[in-house]
Amino acid sequence: MSENTKIEWCDHTFNPWEGCQKVGPGCDHCYAETRNARFAGGTAINWGPGAPRRRTSKSNWQKPLAWNAAHEDFFAKHGHRQRVFCASLADVFDNAVSDDWRADLFELIAATPNLDWLLLTKRIGNVESMAPYSWTCPKRGWPANVWLGASIVNRTEMLRDAPKLKAIPAPIRFWSYEPALGDLGQIPAKLLPEWIIAGGESGPYARPKHPTWVRNLRDQCQATSTTFHFKQWGEWKPISQMLEGECNALYQSRRIAEPHEDQSDLDDIYGRKCTVPTTVLHIDGSTHDITEPISFLQGTDAMQIFRVGKKAAGRLLDGIEHNGFPENKA
Repeated sequence: MSENTKIEWCDHTFNPWEGCQKVGPGCDHCYAETRNARFAGGTAINWGPGAPRRRTSKSNWQKPLAWNAAHEDFFAKHGHRQRVFCASLADVFDNAVSDDWRADLFELIAATPNLDWLLLTKRIGNVESMAPYSWTCPKRGWPANVWLGASIVNRTEMLRDAPKLKAIPAPIRFWSYEPALGDLGQIPAKLLPEWIIAGGESGPYARPKHPTWVRNLRDQCQATSTTFHFKQWGEWKPISQMLEGECNALYQSRRIAEPHEDQSDLDDIYGRKCTVPTTVLHIDGSTHDITEPISFLQGTDAMQIFRVGKKAAGRLLDGIEHNGFPENKA
């Protein structure tokens, strides 16, 4: 599905610069900040208030031009236009970024009409003032090959940012509901975008997501014209999404039977222990140890989840892979 990136919903990633600042709970375990620190000897020198942003190399800026030139071959092979995620290690609409750098990016976008640029931001309120006037003025209109997305992790952010996104006349607007940190609830139809990407958190400090959150979102998308894409469960997988053998394999007997003993009898006596971290997640996002009296309290939509890792958790929702992409008529 991807040419030059591991991200499932695009074909390329392009970072005109690197660096950002945390603005909400979705940023708590930012992989880009961790990466920046790793390459800078332990300190994320391009992250945080006052930290300088690092412009990427001239050769990196040439890559979209090469992708643009390869349009016909790519389309013949894959049957769709190339989707470029910008920016995975920064935010195009970051206040700390030079307006000149941003202008250079917009010129590059104008020079690559064969690419669909997916601009995903956590600062959707900055778009109207930072985007080129030619994009927002009624006489010319937003470029057909520029998709605009807002990162939304819970209902509070949805109610705050979805109206701002809808006010921008981009041909395709989308949400990145990743990491999913809370139930979006019933979404006002007027706020739904053309496309929603949903995904769970990965990494060493990943927080789990409840399957009901994703099911509710999927069902609302299917009832409307919004295209739905399920990216991943992340590090944690709900028991409701596991086959019986898959769940059983996560447990081991506390005492192994001798040749003359019955293992099932010993398991009844001594029990079995889980070999991976496990917890109980409620619909409100709270987590509980499985031994807590309130863990499976009625009305909490309690769900046992297991930390099996991103690869093992996979991206099937109720046994189905959701690979929805909106149609761009550019």
